Parts: sequence; C-alpha cells; structure tokens
Amino acid sequence: MPADAPGQPRQAIDHELAAVQAADAAGAETHEERAARRKRTRGRRRSKLWTYLGLIVGSVIVLFPVYVLVVDSLLQPAQLLANPPAFVPTHPAFSNFSNAITQYGFGHYLVNSAIQTGIIVIAQLVTSVLAAYAFVFLRFPLRRTLFLLILGTIMIPFEITATVNTTTVLDLGWEGNFLGLTAPFLATGFGIFLVRQAFLQIPKELREAAVIDGYGPMRFLWRIAIPLARPVIAALAVFSFLGAWNQYLWPAIIANFNPSIKTVSIGLAGLGGSTETAGISLAAAIISLAPLVLLLIFFRKNLIRSLTAGAVK
Repeated sequence: MPADAPGQPRQAIDHELAAVQAADAAGAETHEERAARRKRTRGRRRSKLWTYLGLIVGSVIVLFPVYVLVVDSLLQPAQLLANPPAFVPTHPAFSNFSNAITQYGFGHYLVNSAIQTGIIVIAQLVTSVLAAYAFVFLRFPLRRTLFLLILGTIMIPFEITATVNTTTVLDLGWEGNFLGLTAPFLATGFGIFLVRQAFLQIPKELREAAVIDGYGPMRFLWRIAIPLARPVIAALAVFSFLGAWNQYLWPAIIANFNPSIKTVSIGLAGLGGSTETAGISLAAAIISLAPLVLLLIFFRKNLIRSLTAGAVK
C-alpha cells in the first residue's frame, strides 16, 4: 500500500488534465457553433434586406401612377401641359373636386352607383348562401347536374347575353329603373361556387349534432354555417362590390333608355378628354376610386383569410 501511494495523486492529476482538455474541446465546439449561428443570422438579415428592398421597389412602381393621378387632379389646365411635368402641385386646384360633384353631376352618379352596388351585393350574398346551402346540405334529384350548369355560366362572357338580357328587360318594362340595371346580376355562379366550397369544410358531425339538438335548416344556416364561413362571405361581398361598381357595358345600355340612372363609369366617360376638363376628369376618377380603396382597407383581413383558407392543415 505505501508503494502505491505516490501513484494516486498522479492519477488524480491525469484525470483533472483530461477533464480540462475535454472542457477546452467542448468550448472550442461551442465557439464554432456560435460562429455558424452568427453566419446564419447574417444570411437571414441579408435575405430580409433584399426582400424589403424588392417590396419597396414594387410598391413604388405600383403607387407612382396613383401619385401622378392625384397630382394631376390638383393642377390647372395650363399646368397639365407643362414640360417637364409637375410632380408637386404648387397651387393645388381643389376646386376640381367640387366642380366634378356640383357642375358635372358626379354626385348624382355616385348615388346611382351606390344604390346599384348595394342591391347587387345584397342579392348576390343572399342567393349565393341559400344556393350553396342547398347544394351541400340538401338532397334532391339532379343536384350535381344543376351545380355543373351553374358553373358553366361562369365561362359565358356577359357580352354574349347582353342582347337577350336587353330584350328581357324591355319585355318586363324595367329599362328605366334600377330593376333593369341590376336584374342580370342578382345571382352569380362564382358566388355560389365560392360559398359552397366554404360550406363543404363544415364537418358532417356538426350538422348531425345540430339536427339532434333540434336545429332546423334556417337556424343551422344562420347560427352555424354562416358564422363559420364568414371570411369567405365577406370576400364575396368585396368581389361583388368591385364588380358592380366598375360595370360599364350594361349601365351604358340601360342609360340609353333613362339618362337619369347613369352610374360613375358612364359619368367618367361623359366628362370627355379635353384640356379644360382634364383636371376635373382626374378628380372624378379619384372620387370614384375612394370607396374601393376604403373597402379593401377595411376588409383586407377577410380577403386574406378567405384566400388562405385550407392552405394550412
């Protein structure tokens, strides 16, 4: 035992040295990992920087024409012909907006467009929701065939049916009022398809549980189906609003029978392109765009939800 005593401290020292070397090796590995992580972080920051630069450039390209439209609407007729063009109005002509509404009757066109758009949006929402509910939750003969026929109407351009619609409106005596202006658009195959796809996402077990709880068809539709499909229905309302507000061909046909129901699109076309009315025409264009911009701002979340529905499992 005494002979072995001097070897024990040496073994302890060897163990300590091995532990120190292992710690140093672990520290060196940690340092490499930190360097790699910093490199990845710099790469992500560089990628984000290029992404933001691309978004900024794209935003400038998209918004620059809008900025030019706003600036030109505030210029005097002589300033519109200046070379080089003015990108900042020195003496803004805000009277162009008031003249468009008062002197050229653009306020009346806005009211007509608001009435027409409101009727079309409400009618399309009601018909689309009811028809989609029938195609998803009800069982009746030729259900699939009828749905395919409705889908087929999406592929038919409106110009093909314009003559038939005009004849129908004349036969019914609706050519001089808002019934004739809105009748061809009270239902839409696209809306029925969109809401139907949303209703198909509702589990059948939920429908069966509602029936057991005593829910009738309308109560189930109003209390369960519509709330679950609210983002899609809101998106359909936006699409319907955009389509109705920007209509030109059909309002132009109906306006030939009754000029008092001209809409915004027809009013813009009637302002002409002369130098004297150029600023007023641009101001009227901005006024007509304002409801669309506000609509997209307030309903942008619903649009995003409806477009990304089902994308993430």
